[in-house]
Amino acid sequence: MSKLPILMYHNVCQSDSGRNKLTVSVQDLERQFQYLIDNKYKTFHFSEIEKMKTIPKKSIVLTFDDVTENQLIYALPLLEKFKLKASFFIPFQYIGNTDLWNKNNGDLPQKIMTVEQLKQLPADIIELGYHSYAHNRYQALSPSDIETDFLKCEEEIRNHNLKVYPALAYPYGNYPKEAIQKANFKMLISENKMKFGLKIGNRPNVFPFKDNYEVKRIDIKGLDSLMVFRLKIKFGKLKLF
Repeated sequence: MSKLPILMYHNVCQSDSGRNKLTVSVQDLERQFQYLIDNKYKTFHFSEIEKMKTIPKKSIVLTFDDVTENQLIYALPLLEKFKLKASFFIPFQYIGNTDLWNKNNGDLPQKIMTVEQLKQLPADIIELGYHSYAHNRYQALSPSDIETDFLKCEEEIRNHNLKVYPALAYPYGNYPKEAIQKANFKMLISENKMKFGLKIGNRPNVFPFKDNYEVKRIDIKGLDSLMVFRLKIKFGKLKLF
């Protein structure tokens, strides 16, 4: 039985002054990636995880939500520098636009990558995944709404000839929790051929996963120190921080 931490990032900014809950500075991100390299962690894509029955002792998965342009500018060069792999999750409705679902939180709008930018991402470094179509909370949607959301995702993928692996990062980590609704939700995403569904959970996963549709991610926040980062990889989010 192995432990697999899956880290969740959002925005990356140019300097420490821009850090906030969802935004890590490029300097901190570089220190975190350097730590992974120094401690001989190995990164994987979900398409690789799918085929594995066991994992190396120091395995980790890096994930970035929303495919913001700042990830292209700041995260990708560091991933290439350190030869690390990551998964980028697309909210399809917003491709080439901004993160309009965040318009009421007071933060500056963030550009979302264009189709051309998504296609230029190096496939050996970046694996694309699903982050729903409209970035709504699944718990607030009816089964027909969720089905429509999937259909719209597939239409975008088809129209733009994108290569997207069927791993789904739930917007806000949110999905139905009541037993019947949860079972129906998992059936629905299975029928839409999703291999993995990612919530938050804030703990390393036991691998092989107990439930492929309740895979836990650890939220890496912009103000986390390197010590907090190290503790999160090992233990997940502790009550101390």
